[in-house]
Amino acid sequence: MTFYTRHGDDGTTGLLGEGRVTKTHPRIEALGALDEASAALGLARAQTVDSRCGPILLEAQRDLYKAMAEVAATPDNADKFRGIDATRVSWLETQTDALAATVKMPHEFILPGDSLAGAALSLARAVVRRAERRAVELLEADELLNTEVGRYLNRLSSLCFVLELVENAAAGKETTLAKGT
Repeated sequence: MTFYTRHGDDGTTGLLGEGRVTKTHPRIEALGALDEASAALGLARAQTVDSRCGPILLEAQRDLYKAMAEVAATPDNADKFRGIDATRVSWLETQTDALAATVKMPHEFILPGDSLAGAALSLARAVVRRAERRAVELLEADELLNTEVGRYLNRLSSLCFVLELVENAAAGKETTLAKGT
């Protein structure tokens, strides 16, 4: 078995369905951003101190793979790959609300870097935001029909912010405010 196919040597890649698109196509850009988001969540998960955070991040990574399948599917067969729905968005909201109730929420912007896991979560939040922008781009072009994917990514970035605060607290660190006050 080889770990390469050579099919993409011409600058195109296959979709879940008929056809190929260029590797710079907005759909592939969205897939790349989702893949990066999952990797960033994994980096954060590997560094978590608070026992609540790792399982939540793992489940979010699994959701991102469902979103990737949907984004990779051609419009004709996207329904077969739909894995993100309102219940997954609600799950994120529940996790975010439960964790937010356990930390002091800052009333201004914060700077990442107070703990390793917190910094990784801040990076993950930024990458998730990029994935959200790419998903919205597909939604606007009618290349992606499931609006729940965009909603999910929006909530996931909020969860990453709260998880950063949780991890900073678990590491015994004060969250640094951007204004320095």
